[in-house]
Amino acid sequence: MRDETIFLVRQPILNKDEEIVAYELLFRSGDSNTAEIADVGHASASVIANALSQFGMEAVLGQGKGFVNVSKEMLLNEAIELLPKDKVVLELLKTVNITDSVIQRSRELKDKGFSLALDDYDYPSHRSHLPYLPMLEVVDFIKIDASQGTGGNLEKTIQQIKRWPIQLLAVRVETQEAYQACRQLGFNLFQGYYFARPSILKRKRIDPAMVSLTKLLEKVMKDADTQEIEQIFKENPSLSYNLLRLVNSVSVGARQKIKTISHAITMLGRQQLKQWVQLLLFTQGSNGGLNNPLLQTAVLRGRSMELLVQLRPDRYPERDYSELAFMTGILSLIDVLLGVSMEEAVDPLNLIDDVRQALLAREGSLGLLLSLIERQEEADFKGVERFMKQVGLKLSDLLSAQREAISWIHRLSSSF
Repeated sequence: MRDETIFLVRQPILNKDEEIVAYELLFRSGDSNTAEIADVGHASASVIANALSQFGMEAVLGQGKGFVNVSKEMLLNEAIELLPKDKVVLELLKTVNITDSVIQRSRELKDKGFSLALDDYDYPSHRSHLPYLPMLEVVDFIKIDASQGTGGNLEKTIQQIKRWPIQLLAVRVETQEAYQACRQLGFNLFQGYYFARPSILKRKRIDPAMVSLTKLLEKVMKDADTQEIEQIFKENPSLSYNLLRLVNSVSVGARQKIKTISHAITMLGRQQLKQWVQLLLFTQGSNGGLNNPLLQTAVLRGRSMELLVQLRPDRYPERDYSELAFMTGILSLIDVLLGVSMEEAVDPLNLIDDVRQALLAREGSLGLLLSLIERQEEADFKGVERFMKQVGLKLSDLLSAQREAISWIHRLSSSF
């Protein structure tokens, strides 16, 4: 018997400060007992509402909003009003023909407090369609494909849209160059994994505190004496403060608050200390807290991989393998963070071969798990199916890990 469940993918939407302010939410159905994910079109309003309820609205969206794909049938159906108007943006798909009924219904929903967006907008191709223009008086956001280049047509499109108070959202922004070009053209929001792409040629100036932090990570990875580790913290009060703030934000099994670095090391143990130091790498110098897309992506990777290993001890019986999985996910973006090649980033860290091969070549058990999580981020559902079968996981395993990871990140955010 098919046990159907809903598979959720969040894709971050960033503002000009490169902070996460919203997500596009993609839904698919699947059989929780297998690795199969079905593309059944677009989820109904009731399915979306139930899925958000199961995951936890606040955990999924935080303080931001969720863009949800809306077909014409869904738009015209009263069930769409089940969705929380203050938390969702109704994104009309490019396949929706703009008719009088669509315009009227959009105005009704706007009057009821909903926000609306147009997907994959191309102004020149719609200029001859007079019914289309009234929609520009209704929608709050317009999404434009940045992968098509930034030539004259795009500039003309943007100039036309600026006649209305609409926020421009560039989608499929996959490189830093594309991001900068879109900024210059006047886009307000950006969707795409450009922030997670290495830009080696543009080497970053590393913050002195980051140098200390990488030195600290080296010490922890090499099981240095506690006194050596404490000394690095003593030399950097901000690191001490950030570490204590982090470890106190999530229960670590201690009834009393952790007040000193030596106490933290004793209470946490070296394995958990490694995790916190890895998290600190991504919080150092960031004012955005968990709105920092690199931090959130790295943490979600690490925690999801850790939970998948814990869920399947039959497949991953090795002791401490879940800690290695967490480390692999967290460190998978360290090259982007430091602005160096992955090889340069991991060489000083004394990593075991399993982790090193996963990071450098996506090889081995950890490499497969990391590839699975990356396909999930990109909404590559065929890729998710393929890697789930390779690692022997069911959709229910992935969904369970995803829910727990999102919830864990939400609890963690209280530390910022």
